[in-house]
Amino acid sequence: MQHTITQQPTMDQPRAAYVEQVMGLPVSIHVRGPAPRDEPVTAAVRRAFALLHRVDALFSTYRPDSDVSRVDRGELSLADADPWLRQVCALADSAREATDGLFDVRLPGPDGRRRFDPSGIVKGWAAARAAQLLADVPDHDYCLNAGGDVVVGSGAPAGPAPRAAIPARRPWRIGIDAPGRPGLLGFVECAEGAVATSGSAARGDHVVDPRSGRPATGLLSATVTGPALLQADVLATAAFVRGQDAVRWIERFPGYAALVVREDRTVLRSPGFALQPMR
Repeated sequence: MQHTITQQPTMDQPRAAYVEQVMGLPVSIHVRGPAPRDEPVTAAVRRAFALLHRVDALFSTYRPDSDVSRVDRGELSLADADPWLRQVCALADSAREATDGLFDVRLPGPDGRRRFDPSGIVKGWAAARAAQLLADVPDHDYCLNAGGDVVVGSGAPAGPAPRAAIPARRPWRIGIDAPGRPGLLGFVECAEGAVATSGSAARGDHVVDPRSGRPATGLLSATVTGPALLQADVLATAAFVRGQDAVRWIERFPGYAALVVREDRTVLRSPGFALQPMR
């Protein structure tokens, strides 16, 4: 599920947008600042996209030669796989424990065998790593949107400057889609942090309850905001699997807030989820 990205209408700075097809979806990078099309920015953008393409080659479940496919077939041991794969598996194990099994990368298949599919964590993890490369560019803000996983932030000011002289970061406006129909539910403003959405409207019943192996039901979408994209992404998937009481469940994770759309299209959200109406 994509999010609509806009910016505050006042105090506009030059802005550039870069888009590439990666991991089977369009990934967009928006940059604003004094020189968003100059070499320091474009070099960081190239490095960010190169990282995402490398992740796709390693983790794609659609490529028979990827490390993930080879591990799933038993042709490659995890110990011999790329170090990134081992890192992601360790993070996935921690996510499974933190969510009481609502999130898992080992999913039961129709034959009862658990297949290895880290897709549910890879996109958020990769987008967060790519955003770190964008944060190396001083004096520019960035917004990276990888198919509904959004991370925003900015590079440090160039040169020494008193803290009081550093202008406040202007937030990006991130639209929250109304699942399964045109239009937006509203938007959230974010200058530093992440927004992640999991749902069935765009790709059908692709979110599987790892406890049963069946598609998750009860919600049309779950959106989570918070300081870190990897955690927000995991929690959005887990909240979608959790279902009706997901908003209350998210309260156990400090700094994160949720908005869910139930199958009857009623909307529930955490007190800390600052949804603003479209104007």
